[in-house]
Amino acid sequence: MTDFRPTVELGNAVLAAQPFNGQVGARCTVLERGAATLEIDIRDLHRQQYGVVHGGVLAYAADNVLTFAGGSVLGPDVITAGFTISYLRAARDGVLRAEAVVVHAGSRQAVCTAELRVLGPDGGSVLCAVAQGTIVATRVRT
Repeated sequence: MTDFRPTVELGNAVLAAQPFNGQVGARCTVLERGAATLEIDIRDLHRQQYGVVHGGVLAYAADNVLTFAGGSVLGPDVITAGFTISYLRAARDGVLRAEAVVVHAGSRQAVCTAELRVLGPDGGSVLCAVAQGTIVATRVRT
């Protein structure tokens, strides 16, 4: 698909079409060929019983950002075939930023990696999780 151009506006339209994102509040801040970034302002509704961000919120961000990155090279009709996530540190207060890049892509499949960090008000960041996923095109394009 040579005429496809990934844009932040497209990324935010996809998020707007996901009813669950109305609860999470993710926004796309970067969507370009081979890379994507999503951000979530951490709120109390994202926390689990110990007061840190629930792992499901990080997994949601990882799943979406990996798929956005893969879709940026495969085209908009993609799904996640699978992904793994490793939680490294608790996510607490600030902005959760998920950044993904494509590490390999063929005509129907892309492998992507992501880093999830919490950005603090002082400009620092804490790496909270890393993820890797396989994204596949849902139909063959000619």
